[in-house]
Amino acid sequence: MAISKAVIASLLVSLLIAHLVDSDHMDMVHGGIDGGMTRSLLQKIDCTTECTRRCKLSSRQNLCNRACGTCCERCNCVPPGTSGNEDVCPCYANMTTHGGRKKCP
Repeated sequence: MAISKAVIASLLVSLLIAHLVDSDHMDMVHGGIDGGMTRSLLQKIDCTTECTRRCKLSSRQNLCNRACGTCCERCNCVPPGTSGNEDVCPCYANMTTHGGRKKCP
């Protein structure tokens, strides 16, 4: 009886792991569970267009586009809107300069 319980428990754990791996794979293929805001490694975004959109209201557009472009290339993500919404792209939000200031606009 103890052997059958161990077999059933290991089977359930195996199914759980298989399910988690499959759902992670589907998130990468379909762009995530949040309606496409998460960028997969398979899909490269157009940083020039995204940064132009992000920086269109900036008073220093060249500086904003240059910083945004660097962040976009490293993170493959630019938050929606012209400011804020950085919780969508944690890599973008957490990048800092050598002086410890936020790098990404």
